[in-house]
Amino acid sequence: MPTPAEIRRQRRGPGQRPAEPPDVDIPFGKKNYVLFGVAALVIVAGYVALSRGSITLAPILLLLGYLVLIPIAILAR
Repeated sequence: MPTPAEIRRQRRGPGQRPAEPPDVDIPFGKKNYVLFGVAALVIVAGYVALSRGSITLAPILLLLGYLVLIPIAILAR
């Protein structure tokens, strides 16, 4: 009795190989990386403000970085 691997080989034929995956483009461009960098700087500034005891500026910067700038950087074309 043939093994499952042998049965698959017989169905495909001896010389056939699976198709190679198509070339993949890089999903992010220069604009995206610049926006990610700006978001990272805003987030770092938010944590620095938080470590200095700011209770108003730090949350604003952190929310701006995480909820506004990073999604914009991901979705920008």
